[in-house]
Amino acid sequence: MIAIGGAIGVGLFLGAGGRLATAGPSLILSYAVCGLAAFFVMRALGELVLHRPVAGSFVEYAREFIGPWAGFTSGWMYWVNWAMTGIAEITAVAIYMHKWFPELPQWITALVALFVLIGINMLSVKLFGELEFWFSVIKVTAIVVFLVVGTSLVIGNADIGGTTASVSNTLGHGGLFPAGFGVALMTLQAVIFAYSAIELVGIAAGETKDPEKIMPRAINGVVYRIAIFYVGSVLLLTMLLPWDHFTGTESPFVTVFSALGIPAVGDIMNAVVLTAALSSCNSGLYSTGRILRSLAQKGEAPAFTGRMNSRHVPYGGILFTGAAYLFGVVLNYMVPKEAFDIAIAVASLGVVSTWATLIICQMRLRKKALAGEIERPSYRMPGAPYTNWLTLAFLALVIGQMAFSAGAAERIAFWSIPVLALVLFIGWRFVKSRRPVGQEQEKLVTVS
Repeated sequence: MIAIGGAIGVGLFLGAGGRLATAGPSLILSYAVCGLAAFFVMRALGELVLHRPVAGSFVEYAREFIGPWAGFTSGWMYWVNWAMTGIAEITAVAIYMHKWFPELPQWITALVALFVLIGINMLSVKLFGELEFWFSVIKVTAIVVFLVVGTSLVIGNADIGGTTASVSNTLGHGGLFPAGFGVALMTLQAVIFAYSAIELVGIAAGETKDPEKIMPRAINGVVYRIAIFYVGSVLLLTMLLPWDHFTGTESPFVTVFSALGIPAVGDIMNAVVLTAALSSCNSGLYSTGRILRSLAQKGEAPAFTGRMNSRHVPYGGILFTGAAYLFGVVLNYMVPKEAFDIAIAVASLGVVSTWATLIICQMRLRKKALAGEIERPSYRMPGAPYTNWLTLAFLALVIGQMAFSAGAAERIAFWSIPVLALVLFIGWRFVKSRRPVGQEQEKLVTVS
């Protein structure tokens, strides 16, 4: 439920509206293709987790199967992902609140949301888990209700704001690619962002009882539920209203329910998607707290980020990420209209980096197993190594197309890659220079 709660956030509840308005029904294919890539990534993660359950998750796997530098790089790229995702989430909170308080400045709502979420995460792991479970229940219930009600509306050809709900709405307004194939291709980056956080199930493995029994079931459940929720929801949205009825200024779910004309339904749905944004951001603080602690234990992050309080909460890492979220408040003050798009574009780089790391680590695990060095778990990535290469090629395509996007946010993200690479290189050289030679040699023995 933590993985589902983290993944079902603004990528679907807010981002889908703007992407539908830009690319039309082709967004359905984008979600399906990215969902397939997510499936292979999750199966690779599952094999790694069953090999060695650990709270540091892919950071530890990168260190074991690729090298110490890879653990450092993947950990900090994951942090970049969630730092920018959190900014997108608190921006979404401000956009949702605008429906009820149109005069309230966006940055004030973002600041209040930030302090509330930090407070929740600082209390205890158990309370976080309970709250996140119920947040997830609300989101999942809302989507299930939407799928049931929406399907009924389509079957009954209901009138929604003067438009008849029908299967013909999907292809009857310019076809599957009304804006062209190129525009559809450009949506992949945003859709990849929508699938981010599914890897949380791996991070939680180190704090789970009986991971050998729990993790395969959890991973399989996350994959097919996310596919149904995402692909199914976007498909249904295009049937309920023509694609050009949606905008990026409100949730597409709110658009549909508000168009029904039933009092308060739009407000109820807006409250649900508000909960979704808070929940996903909450998951980000949880995961980055654990990742930063894992890095700090190796001397690869500030020592402060590795500190735990008496309630077993890595408060140092949570506060460090929270400080980064303050940049999101500034972004909402300076460029409120562009804040969301910039945040998800940069966050996508971290998602792709994390997914690629998991795929490569599984390839190294398989290679070691074939050489007889380790025992390969029975829960394995299907089609390896061919599916590994196909997934890596797809992720490279996602990054490459950002350079040709018409949107400034995507281009900003693409050209930030060399900057991030330089910062990470300098950071690793600094960490390496401060590490005793014997300690460095000890860590290098895992490299094959």
